[in-house]
Amino acid sequence: MDEYVPSRLDLDRENALTIRWSDGRVSVYPIAYLRRLSPSADAREMRKEIESNPLTVLPSTDGGPLRAESAELVGNYALRIRFSDGHDTGLYSWAYLREIDPGRDDAHDRATPPS
Repeated sequence: MDEYVPSRLDLDRENALTIRWSDGRVSVYPIAYLRRLSPSADAREMRKEIESNPLTVLPSTDGGPLRAESAELVGNYALRIRFSDGHDTGLYSWAYLREIDPGRDDAHDRATPPS
């Protein structure tokens, strides 16, 4: 796959991250979707656990709706998002964000990210 980079990032902390890519594509990632598909090691393990046991108890938030507290660029290749539940260890590389784009033709409500 060609290397695509964002030409514009727009974070609506309550709702979604919108990315306009260098090829003109626009991707919209709901905040809960990004949190669920975090590339961090602990989130990957949680997805594996959920896959093997659908009754797995998920960690709770502070009781309020999940939101993105902040986002920061990491070099020229990724974004780190701090969520209201305290999670901030996943680095969302541009390649990973393209891979999990919910608007892709083959996208569906993923329980696990594509390999």
